[in-house]
This record gives sequence, structure tokens and C-alpha cells, in this order.
Amino acid sequence: MPLTIPNPPTAETTPEDEAAFAAAREVEDPRPGPDSQRQDGVPEGAIRTFRHTGEAGGVWPGVARDVHVYTPAQYEPAAPGNLLVVQDARLYLGEPVFAPIVLDNLIARGDIPPTIAVFVEPGDLPSDDAGQHSNRSREYDTLSDDYVRFVIEELLSAALDGASVSDDPSRRAMMGMSSGGICAFNAAWERPDQFGRVVSHVGSFTNIRGGHVFPSLIRARTAKPIRVFVQDGAADVDLEWGNWPVANHDMAAALKFRGYDYRFEFGLGAHDLRHGGAIFPQTLRWMWR
Repeated sequence: MPLTIPNPPTAETTPEDEAAFAAAREVEDPRPGPDSQRQDGVPEGAIRTFRHTGEAGGVWPGVARDVHVYTPAQYEPAAPGNLLVVQDARLYLGEPVFAPIVLDNLIARGDIPPTIAVFVEPGDLPSDDAGQHSNRSREYDTLSDDYVRFVIEELLSAALDGASVSDDPSRRAMMGMSSGGICAFNAAWERPDQFGRVVSHVGSFTNIRGGHVFPSLIRARTAKPIRVFVQDGAADVDLEWGNWPVANHDMAAALKFRGYDYRFEFGLGAHDLRHGGAIFPQTLRWMWR
């Protein structure tokens, strides 16, 4: 197993958060803390769910998906909120991440600004696509601007429904797990003018659809204005497409080499969200510090 890439010093991170990060690295099944649990007196945000179908002439015409939009209780139309777009919605809404609860608690305490979160499922292909049902790999693993164009040009207007979010890319984040993790990074890589923050959990920076080239691309090009959080574990998968722990170490090393604002949390866990969920509150505070 490669040596863990050291994180650059971050003066803005509290000792408590650093201790939580460190503790989660040492166990195979870290547990979420109080910030991931309902707290008395903390107002709950609203979640609106709708079905989105790709537009004729759009990136993926006729491809439908469920979308869940979280709006915090503190949202005020006159004050544009932060934006968080999350791939594989179902993996983040409940256990072990409890994303809406974490957002409620951190926003109420003032740890992060009011944030509208758009939880997006991968697309379902039309029923007449023989033998194909999910558009997930095409959307998430492909190295192009297709997915981020879909989000910007088609999805956000329907998801936000008139709500106001900041145009500042440093207040707009992409997040995902596995193929959703490389998708999040690729979206910001392609459009850093739209998304300047990335969270990747056990990201698939492997050769599913060519994503193994990212470390080389990062090293070869001038750093983009992206803050990147990368998480993985020693028990992540080793398949014909590549070795996930090695790939994530390569990503972290490339980000360090090119001088990115990054953090790499490497623990003992497998290809799941247990580690990422346990440190999710600390991750959001670090990302929007």
C-alpha cells in the first residue's frame, strides 16, 4: 500500500475537527458524531422531490431521474445561498451520511453559510433502450463536459425553481461517491467558473472510461481554482479497471505536486460511505472554511 500523502497545514481547521479526522482514519467502521444527529431546537430544512426528464435537443434527451432539493430554514431570497450538487442522491440522504441533518446543524450554528443542496440520481434510460437501464456510467465516468453542461443548462433551473444561489464558484460545490466522485471532480475540472469546490468519496479515478489519466492531467497543467477533498480507504476495491487506493493516492500526490488547495483523508475502510459519512460535518467545514 502506498504511503499516505501528507495534508498541507490548514490553519483554519479547528483542533476538534483535526482530532475527528485523525480518529476516523484509525478504525474500519468510524461512526458519525453529534453533528450527524438531530439536535433539539435546530430547524429542519425543506426537501422537494421531482422527476426530471432530459430535454429534446439537450445532453440526454428523454433520460429521466429523481431529484431532491434541500432548502435550509435560514434561506432568504435576498441573500443568495451556497450551492451543493450531490450525485447518487439516495446514498447521501440517509445513513451513513445523513446529509440534510448535517446541513441543518452546521447552518444553524453558523459553521457554514445557508446552502441549497441538489441531490441528483443518475438517469434512467428510456424503456426502448434494449438491455440498458441506467445512464450512470455514461454520465459519471466519461471525461467530457456533458454532465456539467446538463447540470448547468438543464437541471439547475428546474431544481432551484427561482431560488437564489451564488454565482461565485467558491460557493458552489460538487460531491459524489465512487463514479460520482470522479464525476464531481470532472465537473469542476471542466467548468471551474461554475464549481470551485469538490468532495470525492472513494472516487473511481480508474480506467472505467479513461479516468485514470487525471493525475497526469493535473500534473501537466496549470492549477485550476478548485479546492478538492479526496477520501479513500485501504480496503477499497482492486479490479480490472484499476486499484482504487492507488488511484486516489495518485490523485492526492498530483494535487500536492501542482499546488492545489486539497485534503486527502485515507483510512482503513472499503468502497462505501462509512468513513466519508463519519467525517462529513468536518468535510463541509473544511470545504467552506
